[in-house]
Amino acid sequence: MSPLPRRRPRSAAAQPGLLRRRGLLRGLPGLLLTPGLALANGESAPRLTGFTENLPPLNYEENGHTRGFSVELLRLMAREAGLPLEIRVMPWQRAMQSAAAQPNSLLFSLTRTPERESQFQWVGPISPRRILIYRLTRRPELQPAHLQALAGLRTGVVRDSASARQLLAEGLREDQLELGLDDATNLRKLLAGRMDLIVLLDWAAAWHLHQHKLPMRTLTPVLPLDTARSYWFGLPPDTDPALVKRLQEALDKLRRDGRYEALRKRYFD
Repeated sequence: MSPLPRRRPRSAAAQPGLLRRRGLLRGLPGLLLTPGLALANGESAPRLTGFTENLPPLNYEENGHTRGFSVELLRLMAREAGLPLEIRVMPWQRAMQSAAAQPNSLLFSLTRTPERESQFQWVGPISPRRILIYRLTRRPELQPAHLQALAGLRTGVVRDSASARQLLAEGLREDQLELGLDDATNLRKLLAGRMDLIVLLDWAAAWHLHQHKLPMRTLTPVLPLDTARSYWFGLPPDTDPALVKRLQEALDKLRRDGRYEALRKRYFD
């Protein structure tokens, strides 16, 4: 009688229960594990690390958990593509530096601009991006007719953001802008009278005002800054094209089957 073939031990990756028993999944907020599938070249699916900032309701951290439309969308994409995923929230400048230094990273929510085109491989779009310049409604004397008129006013904008670069490209100098860490900090300064104007996404303006228990009529838009662009996921240029394709196909499927629209309505309707 021939001896029975020996069974090869299963790898830890193939035994999620074993991983849990070893405690390897503890203490990792925002981590989503999905059984890895092979890429087109036959290699195991890599672990993605998504880097983002606090920009609610697109992406933000609350009580140690990553939340937001872009965050949930990326999780759905990773699950659809069979990719392990970790998401980290940090200030935008650190997020850009961290994503550039780590393989298989993904930066979001990233505005796709001509100057950035060759710096990333793109997956998306995530959502439209409508950025306006607001004043406090109680200050009707602030009525700039064009962007160059902002030179004599204190305008708050997030440091190193696409909006900040756009204002600089319009001829404004850094010392004519109030460069802040994030939107929440800038809005607090505006409400305290330390700024004249603020640059915000329209729905982000409503979100942050809600945190202060203030109505949307607290702010009045005075100028559009950028209403023609969209937010995307950006991967480093040396990322395996098969991985980029896999993520795009996952997003496209979410749009076709209605899951994207259902998620969008939860945040924007």
